[in-house]
Amino acid sequence: MQWEPVIGLELHVQLATSSKIFSGASTAFGAAPNEQACAVDLGLPGVLPVLNENAVKMAVKFGLAIGAQINLHSIFDRKNYFYPDLPKGYQISQFETPIVGAGSITLEQEDGNNLRIGITRAHLEEDAGKSIHDLFPNQTGIDLNRTGTPLLEIVSEPDLRSAKQAADYFRQMHNLVRYLKICDGNLAQGSMRCDANVSVRPSGSTTLGERTEIKNINSFRFVERAIRFEIDRHIDILEGGGTVERETRQYDPDRDETRVMRGKEMSEDYRYFPDPDLLPLQISQTFVDAVAAELPELPEARRHRYEEALGLTAYDARWLSNDPDVAEFFEAVLNICNNAKQSANWIMGALSGYLNKADLGIDQSPVSPEQVGTLIARLDDGTLSSKTAKTLFDHLCSQGGEVDEAIEVLGLKQLNDTGELSGIIDQILADNPDQVAQLKAGKEKVLGFFVGQVMKQTQGKANPKQVNELIREKI
Repeated sequence: MQWEPVIGLELHVQLATSSKIFSGASTAFGAAPNEQACAVDLGLPGVLPVLNENAVKMAVKFGLAIGAQINLHSIFDRKNYFYPDLPKGYQISQFETPIVGAGSITLEQEDGNNLRIGITRAHLEEDAGKSIHDLFPNQTGIDLNRTGTPLLEIVSEPDLRSAKQAADYFRQMHNLVRYLKICDGNLAQGSMRCDANVSVRPSGSTTLGERTEIKNINSFRFVERAIRFEIDRHIDILEGGGTVERETRQYDPDRDETRVMRGKEMSEDYRYFPDPDLLPLQISQTFVDAVAAELPELPEARRHRYEEALGLTAYDARWLSNDPDVAEFFEAVLNICNNAKQSANWIMGALSGYLNKADLGIDQSPVSPEQVGTLIARLDDGTLSSKTAKTLFDHLCSQGGEVDEAIEVLGLKQLNDTGELSGIIDQILADNPDQVAQLKAGKEKVLGFFVGQVMKQTQGKANPKQVNELIREKI
């Protein structure tokens, strides 16, 4: 039997506020355990939550970016469950009336067949604490620093049909929230996490199969691997005559497998009800319009501008616009040299190659946009040749420094002196009479031989175009 996977993702995005969603405690990463949990976060008697306005703005900004319905009236609910890192015994979340309603994104695929992925909702909630199982023998430690950290939970429709599509969707949303500057996107620090709901059904069927949920995946690669494993597990069970159990599972990357954590809760198990300590959230259209005015240029609009205004290919425009850090680096280089194609070539070529080899992000690049832009400008004005530009780039990566100073110190300035070049060419022509005769006879390939000899003698500093013209004049 042929099977069709059906996948929906729930993304938990930590909003980039300086304080928590219902208290003034800091959200900074890296504090000692329990240093950033105040009385409100701990749920001590007599305390009351106060909503963080910046968290509301960020939620609205995301909703506008995906063309979603913004609910001017929304409600905070209590989601009741017991867990050691949830000191109040409930989590403040939103259930039936979230701040962001239905929207969608277009999932861009390499084959050009883009998919519309529906977004069911995006709601505000507070994070729980963290249980730590590996610090004390036979004991669990509880760190409540994350308790009350503002989250935006983004729930997709079950529109994804493969593990790769799910990973691509996760990556695209990761780029979007960083474009909007509502999340730093640091997966290693838990700033963005993914729960994957997976089921399979016979191909052609419209009835959903039983689903399982894989919790707290924080890597694009692990999302793909975990979902692929779970799809295969479901198929093996069904083809063996078994029944898939609805349950919550966790992914073990060392063993590349999922394993059961607990039975899957239903919404009624959480006994949602409106939080009596928080009034319904009422925002105005004026508030929404003010947030809309602050929206940055989004990836799709930027890609079209790169193609139409800068003349870049569709591939180059997509490559440069997908990641906000790459796009900002490109913009900064372009502002220096005003050469879009060369800027794209150097970022996608030499710089990308160096960063991949060193396992660095572009935000960790040892070469600044100003250095790359100035290097390209020196290529354009004839100061550097393509060969000496590469030598200079390697030097900047390893040693740093100012571009023009490095050109002088390393002796990389392109040789443009017609008199000096003319003398060098005369000697090379005199030393190679057979090749001169071949060139005079119309064998154009021999011209490359002479250009190569000049470049070799000048250690790559001669201007190839000028050398070419001088040889032709002398012949």
